[in-house]
Amino acid sequence: MDRVLGIDIGGTSIKVGLFSTEGSLDAVTKIPTGEIVSEAAFAVVTNGLKALLAENGGTPEDVIAIGLDVPGPVDDDGKVGMLANIELDPEGLQAAIKREFPRANLAFVNDANAAALGELWQGTAKGATSFVLIAIGTGVGGGVVANGKLVSGAFGAGGEIGHITVNRDETEACGCGRKGCLEQYASAKGIVNGYKAACKRLGTQPVALDGPTDTLSIFNALRNGDEAAQFAISQMCDYLGYAMAQISAVTDPQVYLIGGGVGGGFNQYAEELRLAFRKYCLAPCASARILPASLGNDAAMYGCAFQALSER
Repeated sequence: MDRVLGIDIGGTSIKVGLFSTEGSLDAVTKIPTGEIVSEAAFAVVTNGLKALLAENGGTPEDVIAIGLDVPGPVDDDGKVGMLANIELDPEGLQAAIKREFPRANLAFVNDANAAALGELWQGTAKGATSFVLIAIGTGVGGGVVANGKLVSGAFGAGGEIGHITVNRDETEACGCGRKGCLEQYASAKGIVNGYKAACKRLGTQPVALDGPTDTLSIFNALRNGDEAAQFAISQMCDYLGYAMAQISAVTDPQVYLIGGGVGGGFNQYAEELRLAFRKYCLAPCASARILPASLGNDAAMYGCAFQALSER
């Protein structure tokens, strides 16, 4: 039986999904890793993959495609660019996997792009030909699909939605070094910063926050009528709707999917976001639907498996 593996690479572990070619997720495992830069580390990964197969009645010869997502740019040719938050030798890992899985086609995909492909294959976007996934977490990432194909870009920067400039008057720098990026207002960190600034301006005491990305507490405060929380969420919606209007002027997607950790609060701000988008967008684009993503933390695993299978 032909099998497909989707490998979601993180800083301390990788999550692996075993899929059928039709897209059913048959099993999941986690393989602890550190720096994936040596033959010993590559062997930990390949042995973990083989163990997952054996536990589910498979062998390496059954695997026809293996997709790996990485937290960094991957260009249209599948070349991995800078990896700022993980120690990984992509070429070395690829060679090790090819030795152990000779039938498998290998593909690298940016993690946010992989999440978009996952939603296309088996999630909310199934059946859509053009959509944009916006993943709102610690930062803001994205994946753009046009005519059923992922737009990763010549340099792997396709879908870097978090770095669309939405405020030219901003004086504070974004993590990318530029100023006024969407990520500064619509990410979890941006929402918390906006909330604290609003509390200071209003002279109110902020609710207790569990760290610099604790949007859960802010959404709880919003439910309780906290004025500063309303400001922070409204600011997020306004800037995000503005950015989406610019995206629509270029790609004109049928659907926007909102995912990531902040996507969990979608129902609390969905209507405000839709109104902001329609306020700023070109009239022909106003029919684009804005929906929650559905695959959660498994989306990237699905997506990189799909990419590898599609490239065969």
